[in-house]
Amino acid sequence: MFIDRKLNQNMDMETLTSRSSVLRERIMRSTPKKPIKTVTTWVKRQPPKAKVFLAVAAVLTTLVFLRLVVHDHDKLFVAAEAVHAIGISLLIYKLTQEKTCAGLSLKSQELTAIFLAVRLYCSFVMEYDIHTLLDLATLVTTGWVIYMIRFNLNSSYMDDKDTFGLYYTVIPCALLSLAIHPLTRHHTFNRICWAFCVYMEAVSVLPQLHLMQNIKIVEPFTAHYVFALGVARFLSSAYWILQVVDTQGRLITASGHGLWPSLVLLSELVQTFIMADFCYYYIKSRLGGHVVLRLPSGVV
Repeated sequence: MFIDRKLNQNMDMETLTSRSSVLRERIMRSTPKKPIKTVTTWVKRQPPKAKVFLAVAAVLTTLVFLRLVVHDHDKLFVAAEAVHAIGISLLIYKLTQEKTCAGLSLKSQELTAIFLAVRLYCSFVMEYDIHTLLDLATLVTTGWVIYMIRFNLNSSYMDDKDTFGLYYTVIPCALLSLAIHPLTRHHTFNRICWAFCVYMEAVSVLPQLHLMQNIKIVEPFTAHYVFALGVARFLSSAYWILQVVDTQGRLITASGHGLWPSLVLLSELVQTFIMADFCYYYIKSRLGGHVVLRLPSGVV
């Protein structure tokens, strides 16, 4: 009797388990899926070549959309600077409210200060305008960030992870600027400085990406800041690409002759592609509902 009762209980449990599984499947089928989640799940299943094609198609579609919607392309440049300012605001909040600089690259901030200082000099002697004031404000803010990391919050600075050599960026950019720079009426030294800050800006984020690759886990405010830099770079690249298209290439020849005009556009594209991989995992993480961003090996 005891054995029969035990067998009946086991059968009842199996029946309940199977019924609950069937009920769960029916609920999942009847629950409408979120469109964004459906799309992201579909994209994940695609082979690498298909993902590359989809990424290129998305970029081209975005450029066409921006050209149709934004008639004054200067607004794209303003939008890029606004997004950059939002990123810096998030960085300031992190340093002042959370009292930590963990996850931030001091070397990346120093490279940013270098190219901003050189660009500010070029703006004063070559083409003083509203962007000169914006560069000055950004340089002051970047200097403050460097001060906070070096002195006030130095105990939380990840010196052992921020190992990207500055000579990998400064020396090549300096040599390249000596070889290829704009051929305008300005003094040769000023033209070399102009080229140097363009090349340096393109690679200034590399130490930050290298640090994040070392620690693998990126906390929210640092991730937001770097993502804002990526969006700003894309908007800036879109501005130059659309300007070249609308002027039918005359903008390139107006910037000078030789390799310089092409390298200016290439520098903008390099900045965008450097950030693209991180931005992909940032969006993927946010859509997945994750607060902390986890980077797989070999991302940046």
